[in-house]
Amino acid sequence: MHEQDAGFDIDRYRQMLVEAVDESKRLALIDLLIQERAMDRLQAHRAAGTSPAAERPDPISL
Repeated sequence: MHEQDAGFDIDRYRQMLVEAVDESKRLALIDLLIQERAMDRLQAHRAAGTSPAAERPDPISL
């Protein structure tokens, strides 16, 4: 398991996936995963003293 994945509750996510029997539940699970990942990344940035905006590419260079 990767270091950054160590904080994930795999058993909880597996159970939620088993219970996601329709589209609305699957979308809710996806939304939860996205939100939790975003919170983890924000917390890491705060701990490192960096800005999350620093990760975004410059839209002009795209």
